[in-house]
Amino acid sequence: MKWLKKTVLTLVVIFVAFYLFTRPEDSADAVRNAVDAVGGGVGSLVTFFTSLSS
Repeated sequence: MKWLKKTVLTLVVIFVAFYLFTRPEDSADAVRNAVDAVGGGVGSLVTFFTSLSS
């Protein structure tokens, strides 16, 4: 089972590297969207906890 996990991880890393080198603009957009989503989530958590403390 351990070898399967390692194989899948290796394939994912190879795919990500291939995607980065063949489509850098799309990769940058994907990273930007992911960062925006995390930032939105953090902002929502801050708003939630701020409203609890008021």
